[in-house]
Amino acid sequence: MRRTGLFVLAVASALTACADGEDNAPAVTPQAADPFAMEVGDCFDDTQMGVNEVTEVPGLPCSTPHDNEVYALFDLPAGPFPGDEQVDESSSLGCYERFEAAIGMTYEESIIDFIAMYPTEDSWNRINDREVVCIAFHMEYEKLTESVLGSGR
Repeated sequence: MRRTGLFVLAVASALTACADGEDNAPAVTPQAADPFAMEVGDCFDDTQMGVNEVTEVPGLPCSTPHDNEVYALFDLPAGPFPGDEQVDESSSLGCYERFEAAIGMTYEESIIDFIAMYPTEDSWNRINDREVVCIAFHMEYEKLTESVLGSGR
């Protein structure tokens, strides 16, 4: 069964690697990042998300094992907050519509699933937040080891 969870607010990642003293292989240290600076292609691990807000995520390079990757960004239409249910539905539909072009395979055929992160009523009204972040993850919750963009997975 596919899991398409819907969470709120945008998330961000930062890429950091440092040398491991034992074998000189790169060791990756997740970095907490600003939730309003997400870009397509950013990868990150799962995080403990609040009920209504994401305040940071542990960003990682996509070449290292990671849980998620941003595959699309888009804005919801301007205007008054349309309600939680409408924002939820519009965000999910928008991510679904962008899935095949980004991943290279239809959602129904892919081993990749997605979640949509979107504005809360508070962020919509307080800071004019309209951005939806479409995030890909392996449907069996396996770690991704490379970018999913154009992967045809």
